[in-house]
Amino acid sequence: MTAPSYLQWLTDSGTALTSACGKPIPVWVLGHDLADAKMMSEWARQFRSHYCSDGELAFLKPSGMSNAEYLRNLKFPHQTEKPGPSIRAGDFAELLVADYLEYVREYLVYRTRYDRKTITNESTKGSDVIGFKKKPNLISDQDELLIFEVKAKASPTKGKSKKVNVLQTAIDHSVKDEFRLAESLNAMRQRLYDKGDHASMAVVGRFQQESDNPYKRRYGAAAVYTSSSVDAATLALSDSSSHPGKDAIELIVIHGSLLMKLVHALYERAADEA
Repeated sequence: MTAPSYLQWLTDSGTALTSACGKPIPVWVLGHDLADAKMMSEWARQFRSHYCSDGELAFLKPSGMSNAEYLRNLKFPHQTEKPGPSIRAGDFAELLVADYLEYVREYLVYRTRYDRKTITNESTKGSDVIGFKKKPNLISDQDELLIFEVKAKASPTKGKSKKVNVLQTAIDHSVKDEFRLAESLNAMRQRLYDKGDHASMAVVGRFQQESDNPYKRRYGAAAVYTSSSVDAATLALSDSSSHPGKDAIELIVIHGSLLMKLVHALYERAADEA
């Protein structure tokens, strides 16, 4: 799997915090450059593809509406109308973590949550990011499914609000993945069928057979912050000891400067360059 070039902006800081339950919290840094037009265009093109392939635009948009108008008005979360900005931040964080899992951790990650959203200013229900590892044409108890819950704090905060621990929120919400996995896998497989991707359907289908063919189930909780909102002492209070998969959950923090500015820039470029 060849990583998109913009992922060179995502680097491991080389340091990790430690949670209250003794787990490492690796800290990654997103050192993006909004002035790098080539890299931003590549990222925006890839970002847009999650919501609508370029080949579909001519058929899906109403007559007389431009590509940019269609994307802004009927596909992308709204830039200013609430809760549009927070939905944008959440989608961006999920896609960034999906990229991390696919290109850094080498999981299979199918992006099926965004292109058939019926309400632009709502998050898609179900597990945020699911990754798979298995050998081709072989079912093994060493096959692995990783479910990540992702939360974002992309806007700068002031005063006591800086102490908000979105990593703890991700840990707490990850508990729901124990109950919504079956529905999430079913939704993913249906969407892959719509795309005609039968090979990927077979992979997902393997992980719908846990009772007959056990596999390793792991969990993850990710917090994506704008750098000015990161508070190490607060993050160190994160505790996963009450999680039903406490022995199989990993934590991660990603932060970058002026993150909401980056989020809006990607959506605007994705629309303008369609």
